[in-house]
Amino acid sequence: MSKSAMIRARVDPALKTEVENVFEQLGLSATQAITLFYQQVKLNRGLPFEVRIPNAVTLRTLAETDAGENIVSFENAEDMFTQLGI
Repeated sequence: MSKSAMIRARVDPALKTEVENVFEQLGLSATQAITLFYQQVKLNRGLPFEVRIPNAVTLRTLAETDAGENIVSFENAEDMFTQLGI
């Protein structure tokens, strides 16, 4: 299959750099990653992940976490399960 169609998009430069670093770690070029995304959209007949508008609880939780509030940390997985009573 000939690859001659072009896609142009404007994105935040910092986002582009960060994402391209992830692609590099995965051994993918930006072109390969975009092709992979398009193939997944084709196979799923839609986006290959769920897209939703966050509810009030999620928005509050994200704001608190960003502010460093109400964060619980654990020493390891065993500690986490113990504190959760599992």
